[in-house]
Amino acid sequence: MKYYFKLSALKDLKCLPKDIQTRIITKLDFYVSTANPLHFADKLKDAAFGEWRFRIGDYRVFIDINDGNIIVLKVGHRRDIYK
Repeated sequence: MKYYFKLSALKDLKCLPKDIQTRIITKLDFYVSTANPLHFADKLKDAAFGEWRFRIGDYRVFIDINDGNIIVLKVGHRRDIYK
């Protein structure tokens, strides 16, 4: 399984501090390398944000699954991302 960023999610990621960017990318690489990456994800009740969410410290990564690949929809701090 691979992951891809939507353009808006990539912009969200680039606005974060470099250490947080590295942490998020490292975690995504780890999740994708496992047999079932969704084991680490939580299903979202409101599909407006996406189907699934990864928690990485105080940051959230909203994702969808499409053709066996992870599509990163949105990245942000937990206090801001649900707005």
